[in-house]
Amino acid sequence: MTATHTHTYQRGLPLFHAIFLVGCLPLFLGATLSDYAYSNSYQIQWATFASWLNAGGLVFAGLALISALISYFRAQPRSIMLLIYPALLLLTWVLGFVNALLHARDAWGMMPIGFALSLVVTIFAGTAVWVGFSRFGHGGKP
Repeated sequence: MTATHTHTYQRGLPLFHAIFLVGCLPLFLGATLSDYAYSNSYQIQWATFASWLNAGGLVFAGLALISALISYFRAQPRSIMLLIYPALLLLTWVLGFVNALLHARDAWGMMPIGFALSLVVTIFAGTAVWVGFSRFGHGGKP
């Protein structure tokens, strides 16, 4: 008697979409940690690191947002619930852009709101990554 085992593969995120999505979280987290380091040490280099890490996070979040919108329009049973994931990415990108504008000030001018906004952007990026890799984020059945 032979046993047959069939694999059912679930459809996940496309490779580049997953790379863009995962890439934005450590960059935004690094910006938050750099802002924290600046608030404790007042060394300008940490503010510069935070600005560059935030800019890198914006690039990755923007590419992930474009990929999410493409995935949404390619999904066949489109529902309003599938818009939560692109909306989270859009909110992350917009808040990250506002954070980049705040970080364009001098180092004293961006504190303390720059650190708080970096923390909020990191939380939204983490939530977007969690929703994106759940089956809910890319149109899979729960």
